[in-house]
Amino acid sequence: MAPAERIVIENCAIATVDADDTEYATGHLVLAGDRIESVGAGPAPAGLTGVVRRIDAGGHLATPGLVNTHHHFYQWLTRGLATDHNLFDWLTALYPTWARIDEDMVSAGARGSLAMMARSGVTTAMDHHYVYPRGTGDLSGAVVRAAHDTGVRFTLARGSMDRGESDGGLPPDFAVESLDEALAATEATVAEHHDPSFGALTQVAVAPCSPFSVSTELMKQGAELARRLGVRLHTHGSETVEEEKFCHELFGMGPTEYFESTGWLGEDVWMAHCVHMNDSDIAAFARTGTGVAHCPSSNARLAAGIARVPDLLKAGVPVGLGVDGTASNESGELHTELRNALLVNRLGPHREAALTTRQALRLGTYGGAQVLGRAAETGSLEPGKLADLVLWRMDTLAHASIADPVAALVLGAPAPVTASFVGGRQIVADGRLLHVDEDAIARTTREQARRLARG
Repeated sequence: MAPAERIVIENCAIATVDADDTEYATGHLVLAGDRIESVGAGPAPAGLTGVVRRIDAGGHLATPGLVNTHHHFYQWLTRGLATDHNLFDWLTALYPTWARIDEDMVSAGARGSLAMMARSGVTTAMDHHYVYPRGTGDLSGAVVRAAHDTGVRFTLARGSMDRGESDGGLPPDFAVESLDEALAATEATVAEHHDPSFGALTQVAVAPCSPFSVSTELMKQGAELARRLGVRLHTHGSETVEEEKFCHELFGMGPTEYFESTGWLGEDVWMAHCVHMNDSDIAAFARTGTGVAHCPSSNARLAAGIARVPDLLKAGVPVGLGVDGTASNESGELHTELRNALLVNRLGPHREAALTTRQALRLGTYGGAQVLGRAAETGSLEPGKLADLVLWRMDTLAHASIADPVAALVLGAPAPVTASFVGGRQIVADGRLLHVDEDAIARTTREQARRLARG
């Protein structure tokens, strides 16, 4: 086997986000192939062979790449609509439009969403796609291809809905699948796209949409399917007070009790939002190792409330950050969530003690990797882990007077991304994507958004 080619990065501040939160004011990283070979203070070791590139990263902060744990890519085409609605009213307003999506629209939305995330520091993305109108093409394949072309590591959460309006759900009947269709299509998606190996670029999770758009039988059989196939499970949970009321009326219990009754708590499960949770709910998540995708901007946009992130973390619940769909978080950037997670949670009962800047960075990196089941591979800068990292420029007007680079990254304006690597392959240079054409993506998303709006 040929020796791995090395990339040497020196003279930067480094936040490793390892178990000890090790940081270096001036340090180095050596990338060998798709892995991190070494990280430490000062210059790189002398005498390295096979060095194909040296990067003088003075004025930069190196961090693990950001990990997005909840998103709906197709919503890129419906940004800026229903801006003054709560969740249920927002869904009711937009479902009729979303039910008209097709493969070209989904491809455009995925490419727009991925481009925005990748150019702003995301190296691992996910998409919870759950709208599959009949006869509209290979929607899952379109999303996977978009992620591959962009160059990010990716989890497709293959969603589904089988509870339409006629069964008391919110989506139109023509936008839902039958129980058997949903299960069969999900299993086929896992067979076609899921790679269980270390360093995989594409993985698949089983992801019925939510308690109010999915039958109990789909929840139960979806969990059984995921465990038979050895993949993770994802859904929305405890997002609003209306959802809690819905669960009590329909099932005679709260969302967390309902999830447990259907097999939906466990180390292989993560839930989006988890805003309205009491102490016993949090204890159940901690006891079972169930993860949470915290989406502060979307929760604020839809007036859902403030998730109890400090309490979740104290209990030992894995927590990552999510952009959520860009119809409820129009910026589409995960960096924004670092800042908003810290600020929004300080509006809650813990006030200034809610989260620190380091905790916010951990949510967006290692916490996200935990939630996606990939903490052994990515989420921190440690020898042997995948070379997924970002160089943030910190010597410009926006950040140069902030002495603490982590505080600058989390609390300051969005920092320019000078370089972003996924498995040692650079995907961003000086804020521009290297493997896809941003301007072409912008044109296509605008065209497809107008096409969708016309009906």
